Amino acid sequence: MNKSAWKRAGVALTAVAVVTGVAGCQDGGDARTGAKAGTEADAPKVQSLGEVTKVIQAAYEKTSAAKAAKVKMTMTMEGVGAESGTMEMTGVQGWAPAAMDITVKGSMLSAGNPDGPEQMRMIMLDDAMYMDMGAAQAAEMDGKRWMKLDMKAAAEASGDKALQKQMTGGLDSMNQDPAQQLALLLDSPDLKHIGAEKVNGMETQHYKGTLSFEQMLKANESSKLLSKADHDKLIANVKKTGLKGYDTEFWVTEDGYPARMDIGMTMAAGTMQVRADYTDYGTEIAVQAPPAKETVDLFDMLKGLGKDLGQG
Repeated sequence: MNKSAWKRAGVALTAVAVVTGVAGCQDGGDARTGAKAGTEADAPKVQSLGEVTKVIQAAYEKTSAAKAAKVKMTMTMEGVGAESGTMEMTGVQGWAPAAMDITVKGSMLSAGNPDGPEQMRMIMLDDAMYMDMGAAQAAEMDGKRWMKLDMKAAAEASGDKALQKQMTGGLDSMNQDPAQQLALLLDSPDLKHIGAEKVNGMETQHYKGTLSFEQMLKANESSKLLSKADHDKLIANVKKTGLKGYDTEFWVTEDGYPARMDIGMTMAAGTMQVRADYTDYGTEIAVQAPPAKETVDLFDMLKGLGKDLGQG
């Protein structure tokens, strides 16, 4: 496999961290709202904490029942060296069960590689990710244009016990869906209503809250599989990065669904921002894995490479 193909695979792996809810960021600024809030004279009464809690609970129930939606997700990384840039993911997302079929594009896809692709399709299904490496790559791989990454195998290969246990529950155990994000916000210590705003032409109410890494970890069912030693080690390692917490802003439509969610974090090395715009809740999705004859397994290929080099 040529160098550009490996580059595309590496960028796709970065995207995995985003779509599975591992990281994201919102650092404020006018650009985040997408529209100006109303003036003080015409703004509605700011909701009390009790009212906000009821809105979130209702939005959680509706979003959870919808099970899927169309999504446009944008990630921006700043101050993190070669990985800095933007990535946009557009497609469909399901969370009962977890599945995605998205097209990825942006500067991060071709960073450091002027011949890199303008876009790449990615499918996530049954604890595996499939990356469309393109027709040129297929010509070099006996027609196999799709690269498969078994995420449980990736966790095992990493040697990270915490990651291995997290992946025991697969994609469904990871808080990547909007319903889970809403549920998490019920534990935010500073949850508040900002006001009325328009998002993508829709009337919405804007809310904001923060969560610590400890709260996020506690909410993740798979974290209960961690031993106390592994749990404490994970928290200690995260604190070394300078992460103080996750900032979350969300906009709820008059129909009670989140139209937009901004989730993120700021660390010593830089920031990451993720904005997700959702539409067509309850849309029917039929995410399917690529044909086996067109797919090459990344880890099988690496094992074969090791044997060819006399390491297997």
